[in-house]
Amino acid sequence: MQFKHPEILYFLFLLLIPVLVHLFQLRRFKTEYFTNVRFLKEIEIPSRRTSKIKKWLLLICRLLLLAFIILAFSQPFSKSLVTKNSLNEMYIIVDNSFSMQAKGQKGELFKRTIEDLLEHTPENQNFSLLTNSETFWNTDIKSIRKELQNLDYSAQPFQLESVIAKIKSHKSAYNKELIIITDALGLKPNQIKSIDGNFISYFVIPKAEQKNNLSIDSVFIKENLDDFYEIGIKIKAFGEDFKNIPLALYNKDKLLAKTSVNIDTKEKTVFFTIPKADFHGRATISDNSLPYDNSYYFSISNPGKTNIISIGETEKSSFLSRIYTSDEFNYSNYDIKNLDYNRIEKQDVILINELEEIPQALESTLKDFVEKGGNLILIPYSADTNLNRNSAQILNPILKNFGNIQFLSLENKEKLISKIAFDNPLFKSVFEKQVTNFQFPNTRTSFKIKNSYPAILSYQDQSVFLTAIQNPFSYVYVFASSLNKKNSNFQNSPLIVPTFYNMAENTQKTAVTAIVIGDSKPLLIEASLSKEEIVNVKNKTFDFIPIQQIKSNKVKLNFADNPTIAGNFEIYKKKEFLKNISFNYDRTESDLTPNSENILSNFKIIDTIETVFNTLQANQNKNEIWMWFVLFSLLFLVTEILIQKFVK
Repeated sequence: MQFKHPEILYFLFLLLIPVLVHLFQLRRFKTEYFTNVRFLKEIEIPSRRTSKIKKWLLLICRLLLLAFIILAFSQPFSKSLVTKNSLNEMYIIVDNSFSMQAKGQKGELFKRTIEDLLEHTPENQNFSLLTNSETFWNTDIKSIRKELQNLDYSAQPFQLESVIAKIKSHKSAYNKELIIITDALGLKPNQIKSIDGNFISYFVIPKAEQKNNLSIDSVFIKENLDDFYEIGIKIKAFGEDFKNIPLALYNKDKLLAKTSVNIDTKEKTVFFTIPKADFHGRATISDNSLPYDNSYYFSISNPGKTNIISIGETEKSSFLSRIYTSDEFNYSNYDIKNLDYNRIEKQDVILINELEEIPQALESTLKDFVEKGGNLILIPYSADTNLNRNSAQILNPILKNFGNIQFLSLENKEKLISKIAFDNPLFKSVFEKQVTNFQFPNTRTSFKIKNSYPAILSYQDQSVFLTAIQNPFSYVYVFASSLNKKNSNFQNSPLIVPTFYNMAENTQKTAVTAIVIGDSKPLLIEASLSKEEIVNVKNKTFDFIPIQQIKSNKVKLNFADNPTIAGNFEIYKKKEFLKNISFNYDRTESDLTPNSENILSNFKIIDTIETVFNTLQANQNKNEIWMWFVLFSLLFLVTEILIQKFVK
């Protein structure tokens, strides 16, 4: 036998009171005068015996009455054969992720779950309720009725191990009883292992009837034209038979285009042409399944001109001026002796072209430049054997600042550049298909590169010609060889223009801005702030201040779990507009087909919430014995009354 409130047992010391009362009966005797005491003497002896027996019986009854009342208040219980302990702290875990938007027999799974909890949870049942986003500790159904009715879906995927960690941190002397209500979508063995073996766990798994679903996966710029962008909207299909699906494209609230799409593959991309200007877009589809992934918000900023500086001899850098033309770029070339360091922080791209020496001041400046979001392009010097070895020694200290890449020895042999990484962002939109009959360029001398990053262009012997180090805000592009005409014919190759053009354009200024809510990847924007100033992000319904760090004329933003709703937003410095930005829900729960019930074989799965509470109530009635102590207390009270009445 165990006690729910063992501290009340200290009141058993009160049993001393009736003992003391019976031992020291502080009665005041009153003298009575009788005419003849002969009759009293005749009944004196039997009266004394009866009185003693009555006193002892009353003492025993009162002791037992008081003891059983105290024991009843301490709520004793016994262990059941069915469960380890039926009087546990109850925790109800409700999955309110977007997959619970799926429709079951009686409507959306999550909304039906809330209705069942409100209907079938006993009013006197104390519990704690946890969802993906909300927590209600030590409450009852009457206290949180309104909050439950207002609960909405969470942008956070259901992570059982995180909820279990919260419960474990809620220290208690009692065992824990879990009711876990989830569609089991995406449950993994490591999440199940987080459930303590001493927990009594019940799973309620509502079923979705319709598992076909469409999701807008992403929006990207396919082609950058003079006055227009050609954008692609990628749609993913989970299931089959998707015909005449409406697809609409909006700029802010204005409908720009609408079409009907038949989707007969797992992925389909639909292309639209939009003006090359600030675009606060929204793409929408309509299907009969999950609504959360039917809209995709994105922003494209008018890029203006890209600022580029190349540092090197004018003659060797002349080919760059033909690529970086004045209609799209602010390009200038500086010799190392005439470099204006103050201009570097205002650039988007810095190109180091065959420098024989790099001053320490420039090395420090380049490190800071890349950290603030600038792209860096490094072309080594390779015209003379002695200088080549010096060139490797000069560039390697710089490369250590950016990643695991180093120049090794120089190879004085001609090599053919014959392999293109078509999936790399640099060439992803350049070729309509993979080509094999291409006029590939070559180099006469080149460095071997120790590199842990994928090659963008490779030699015929699989060694690296061009690779890139990707940083949070920028890229560092590294060539294995110089590109002057004496050493290479790369300048005459059709690859020269898309390679250098995209290296300059592949910055945050020209990309589609569409951030996944909860993604920890930071964003860098151009803004000059004083130490007291901040930027905030807002739209018509939501306003928040992101985590921010000032970096010279730029600001690094981290959004954590904000905002909680998807949509198009604007970034402001006080009342000054800075940039458009868009947020979307994570698409990880768009696929409704995988189900993880098989990993729950060691747990009790119950069909409905009503059945769970009926089962718990039955177990509780079996185990609780405090009501017996109440009955015994009443029995001894009645016994005392009878003794007082009939025992003389």
